[in-house]
Amino acid sequence: MPVPRTRRRPRPGRVAGAVIPAALLIAGTAGCTGDEEPPPPPASSLASRATEGWASATAEAGRRFDEFTQGFDVKKDVRVGSPATAADGRTTAEVTVRNTTDSARSFLVEVHFTDPDERLLDVTFLTVDDVPAGESAKATARSTHDLSGDIRTEVARAVRY
Repeated sequence: MPVPRTRRRPRPGRVAGAVIPAALLIAGTAGCTGDEEPPPPPASSLASRATEGWASATAEAGRRFDEFTQGFDVKKDVRVGSPATAADGRTTAEVTVRNTTDSARSFLVEVHFTDPDERLLDVTFLTVDDVPAGESAKATARSTHDLSGDIRTEVARAVRY
């Protein structure tokens, strides 16, 4: 018994892909005479403006993306001082953040307290709010419990927002 053949329907994208260039070609050559210099086809003008618009939008998106992602890793703009033991037994360290942007920003800083073998003893997070453009601000990182011995501090992560 013969197998009936099924007819495949063309996909709309393929049809449009063939029709649009043909329409543009016809529109671009309409109104041409043999003696005159043909005017620039409207399609090329539209394509040129679309290309310029695309380049402009792409550049703006790239600028905004760079501006946004710059806030993700600002460890280089954060310093943590030597640890000290406060009167209540908690370990503290002074943290300095530097705002290198052109507007006021806040920072979230993760500070690790470690021993000399770099074993993690404690972690604390602190925020430094509204640091003016081009200026620095200080805050104090404070351990969540009493630590003893030779304690070291390091900035694990810092985010500017």
